[in-house]
Amino acid sequence: MDTTSQPSERLELLLLTHGNTLYRAAAAILGDVYEAQDAVQDTFLAWLEKQPDCPDGAHERAWLLRVTVNNCKSRLRSPWRRKTGALTESLTTEGPEESALMEAIQTLPAKDRIVLHLHYYEGYQTGEIAQMLGWREGTVRSRLSRARKRLKTLLTDQID
Repeated sequence: MDTTSQPSERLELLLLTHGNTLYRAAAAILGDVYEAQDAVQDTFLAWLEKQPDCPDGAHERAWLLRVTVNNCKSRLRSPWRRKTGALTESLTTEGPEESALMEAIQTLPAKDRIVLHLHYYEGYQTGEIAQMLGWREGTVRSRLSRARKRLKTLLTDQID
């Protein structure tokens, strides 16, 4: 990617290239479209401040996702967040099965939602997720395993 362009041009290219991915990750973690938009906006502001030197698009995407995840984690720790509820109806889904899946995912703890989204929706391996989140790889694997079990239990309870 051309790093000699103006920061505003570079930012526009980053928004077009990675904006939807970052938004989907933030929405999956936070469960609120407006907070997700704010978290992504904060990510791009951080990029403008730091303008990290990423040799290729994969490192750039990983940097942006890591900052987005950290922004989401900060928002989840916020004291005022405990007083608000998730807006699951604002998350777009394709059908009733996917809608039920999204509702079940939103009931999981945030740490489980983070690893599920990064692994299944973004396609990262456990080692890459561990590096992004600053966790051990075994922690990511156990979180994924627990999240799958919880999700399976939630979905089978809905069917019964």
